[in-house]
Amino acid sequence: MKWSIIRRKLGRADRAIDKAIANAQIPGAVLFARMTRDGETLEHVSARGLAVVRPERIPMARETIFDLASLTKPVATTTAVLLLADEGALSVDDPVCAHLPAFADRGKREITLRQLLTHSSGLKPWRAFHELLLEKERKTGERVIGTPAARESVIDRIVRSGLVHEPGAAAVYGDLDFIVLGAVVEAVTRQPLDDFCSDRIFRPLAMDDTFFVRLVEGRSAMPEPLRRRVAATENCPWRGRILWGEVHDPNASVMGGVAGHAGLFSTVDDLMTFAQTLLDVWHGRSDALPRERLRAFLTRQPLPEDSDWALGWDTPTPGVSSSGRHFSPRSVGHLGFTGTSLWIDLEREVIVVLLTNRVHLVAKRSRFDLRPTIHDAVIEAFRAG
Repeated sequence: MKWSIIRRKLGRADRAIDKAIANAQIPGAVLFARMTRDGETLEHVSARGLAVVRPERIPMARETIFDLASLTKPVATTTAVLLLADEGALSVDDPVCAHLPAFADRGKREITLRQLLTHSSGLKPWRAFHELLLEKERKTGERVIGTPAARESVIDRIVRSGLVHEPGAAAVYGDLDFIVLGAVVEAVTRQPLDDFCSDRIFRPLAMDDTFFVRLVEGRSAMPEPLRRRVAATENCPWRGRILWGEVHDPNASVMGGVAGHAGLFSTVDDLMTFAQTLLDVWHGRSDALPRERLRAFLTRQPLPEDSDWALGWDTPTPGVSSSGRHFSPRSVGHLGFTGTSLWIDLEREVIVVLLTNRVHLVAKRSRFDLRPTIHDAVIEAFRAG
C-alpha cells in the first residue's frame, strides 16, 4: 500500500475538524481511524481543539475521556445481553415480562428483548422523567434526583407504560427500550449494570478508561485528577452548572449515573480496542466474544422489513447515514448525542472512532454535519493506497 499517499490524504479529515472548530460547531475532537489490509495496518490519530472551554481551558488530547451518551447502548448494554444470551441466562426472543413481570401490563406481554434491541417494541422513544422528579423535589423539599428510589421510579414508569405503536410495526429509535434492557441485565445477573459490564466486558478487554460514573447525593463521585482528563459537556440549566465529569443525559443523571441507554465514559483508544475485538471475533481471529452470537447480533434484523437496525447496532442507510457514502452494507455503528460516534466496516476492516464535545458551550442550533464528512475523508484516503 502507498502509505505516504494515504497519510497525506488523511489530512483532509483533520482539516474538516479544524473547520468545525473554527465555525464553532465543536470545541474539539479526537479522531482514531484504523484500516487493515493484506496483513498491514495503518492508524491515524488526531486530537484538536479544547476538551474544556470553561471554567478553564484544557486542550484536547488522545487520552481525553468522553461522555459517550448513546454509545452506551451498543458498547455496554448490547454486549451484556449478548454474553447472557450465549450463556443461556436469557434469549433475545424471551418476552420482556419473563424477566420483569410488571412489563406485561397494558398490552406488552408479547414484546421481546429482540424488539427492544431493534427499537421496534412500540415503547415511547423518550420521556422527560427528570422533570417529573424535579417537580417532586420541589414539592417535598427532599432530595430525589440520583437516589435509588428515583431509579426505581423511572424503570417502573416505563415498565407500566402503554405503547405508541404496535410491536414490530416500526423501528423508532429511542432511549426507553435500552433503559428496560439495562433493568433486564440487572434482574438476570442480580448485579448493578456497571459492575457487570466492568467485570465481564471492560476488564477482560483491558478497557481501563471505560466506566460509568455514579452520582453521590446528586454529584459525580469522580476523583479530581481523573475529572481533569474528561471533556466537559453542557452548561445545564436545571443542574445549574457546566457538566464536567458527570453524565450529560438527564434521565441517566436522575437514575444515579448508570443506565442502559447512557452513562458510559471512555477514550478513543478503549473504543478502538473494543471495535478491533469485534472485528477479530467476526473474522475468526479471536475468541474474546462468542463468534456465532456476535455475528447474529451484527446482522440487520427485518423488524420491520425495511429496518436498518441490527441487534443494538445501526447499519448504513443509503444516502442519509452518518457513516457517509462509502462504508459497506456490512458495517455497524452508533452515535451519541454528546458528539460521539463509532463505525466499523466489517467487510473492509475499517474502524473510525470520532469523539467530540459538541454540546459544550456551543449554540444548541449549531450545525453538526461533521461525521459523514470525516468518514468519507477516511475511506477515500484509505482507498488511495
